[in-house]
Amino acid sequence: MASTVWKGYISFGLISVPIRLFVAAREQHISFNQVHQVCGTRIKQQLFCPHCERVVERNEIAKGYPIDKENFVLVSSEELKALEASSSETMEIVQFVKLAEVDPLYYQTSYFSVAEDPGRRAYSLIHKGMQQLNLGAIAKITLHQREQIVMIRPFEKGLVLHTLYYPEEIRAVAEYDNQPEVEVQKAEVQLAEQFMKQLTSDFHPENFKDEYENRVEQLIESKQGEAPAPSTQPKRKLAPVIDLMDALRKSMAQAPEAKETVAKEIVPPKKAPQRATAQRRKKAG
Repeated sequence: MASTVWKGYISFGLISVPIRLFVAAREQHISFNQVHQVCGTRIKQQLFCPHCERVVERNEIAKGYPIDKENFVLVSSEELKALEASSSETMEIVQFVKLAEVDPLYYQTSYFSVAEDPGRRAYSLIHKGMQQLNLGAIAKITLHQREQIVMIRPFEKGLVLHTLYYPEEIRAVAEYDNQPEVEVQKAEVQLAEQFMKQLTSDFHPENFKDEYENRVEQLIESKQGEAPAPSTQPKRKLAPVIDLMDALRKSMAQAPEAKETVAKEIVPPKKAPQRATAQRRKKAG
């Protein structure tokens, strides 16, 4: 059964809807433990205080904010708890926005929301209204000891939440911002657009697999004598394109063959895919 990460209310005017939040997506990959190569024993990491010259227990650890390299202001969990805003228990909708207005660059972590029994009718009302108007809602919530902005939007049978980065958290990268504008010919743009249209199709996320993860899993199984060793993957040798038009024409000529190969490997679903309710977490160690 999924674990609740937050429990409280969505507040919409005078309407309060009791909900619970669950993590909607989590990165999944094969993980490795650190092992002593000589004997094969798993390494243990200890907390060491260089001043006292001894290993310390976790109950001796406090939170400290650095004011210089050697001095810290100590803050207790109780002091931080007392500073939490009302959004620690109530998520108030402050405005509605067109979904397209919020750039995906601001999206951080996604959560499923589930209404408690007394709030199902109001929850359904908000869901249907937002769905018909194609709107998202902006609200504030205190989550993991931090007040965050969230986007609430309709998705399938309910509402999902995306925590959003604050503007100051979006990095300014000079190399990106100062890229020079390069002039391209109209014919090149038209040919590029034609190639893009040729590759355009419906998005089915279940068609995409982590092939590297599969090869790592096969490598582990081969070391246990359960499967043949995976073949190494040749690296593509790429060179700068000199003639864009020629490269585009050759790409377009190869595209039908590539799409035909993919079509043989992948059969598009006839109905909307169902999310997995439980997945085995792969872990090697």
